[in-house]
Amino acid sequence: MFGRNALALAGILCVSFSAGLAADSYTELLESARATRKSASALVDAVNAGLDARDAARAASVDTAAAKVAVRDSAAVDTSAAPVRKAEKPAPAPVPPKIHPIGKPDIEMVLVKGGKFKMGCPGENEGCIGDERPRHEVKLGNFYIGKYPVTQKQWASVMGINPSHFDGEGWADLPVEQVSWNEVQEFIRRLNVMTGKKYRLPTEAEWEYASRGGVNGKGEKFSGHGFLDDIAWYDYNSGGKSHSVGVKKPNEIGLHDMIGNVWEWVDDWYDKNYYRESHVSNPKGPRRGMERVYRGADFGSSESHCRNSIRNFNKPGYRAINLGFRLARTP
Repeated sequence: MFGRNALALAGILCVSFSAGLAADSYTELLESARATRKSASALVDAVNAGLDARDAARAASVDTAAAKVAVRDSAAVDTSAAPVRKAEKPAPAPVPPKIHPIGKPDIEMVLVKGGKFKMGCPGENEGCIGDERPRHEVKLGNFYIGKYPVTQKQWASVMGINPSHFDGEGWADLPVEQVSWNEVQEFIRRLNVMTGKKYRLPTEAEWEYASRGGVNGKGEKFSGHGFLDDIAWYDYNSGGKSHSVGVKKPNEIGLHDMIGNVWEWVDDWYDKNYYRESHVSNPKGPRRGMERVYRGADFGSSESHCRNSIRNFNKPGYRAINLGFRLARTP
């Protein structure tokens, strides 16, 4: 707008000079132009002031509307019930293991009279594998062995906790499981301190001799019986879980659950070729190794695996829901 006023003023001056106006007339004309410019400047200022006022009014209107929305939303939304983001949700507190009272457990033992027997796979058509052969003669002295696998209650009374997977109703009489060979050694150490006795794991030869009925063995296919359901929990009748010890029939010398329910750690290191060089009298297994042996099959084993001679093995720190143990003791 100032540009157009300046051009108009310049035009007037040019016309005036070209027309040869008198000095007074020129002075009057210049004053008139100046007055016109001032009027134009005032008009511009007024317009700008009006625009500023309009913008301020609009901004105030927007702020008022936003404030109303904020008030409405705060009234409609219960911030105390707002969902917590997953990242901010506190993690559940860990469940501490159940602590059991410590006390001397009652462990029933059976005296197994020494004798000799044929250890290993009894024939070519028994479904045996290589480490169960060759069948060889073994001679053993007298020893005690647990009437049942060690139960969860017995373990908890010595160790103060129960590591077993199947620990629901009736847990006290279920065989303890999820215990490694190394942890069993600590259990035995504490038990011996409590009782003053010298419990240990049975050797592999002792375990098989006892499972076959010792000197009273009748040569039955399974541990003391020809019908597996009478003496074992296995895949056909277990329902995929362990069961209370002592429910099934015992073998010839009164031992329960030697076959099925849970595998049982023994003391020996594993060597697939050990039977070829085993000692005849009271063999204790290889002098060294990487894995320890367990025997007897479990609740998930097929009938063909529920044989006295079957062997299994794993690292001493290995745990499983189908693996426990029973105790032995030298008289």
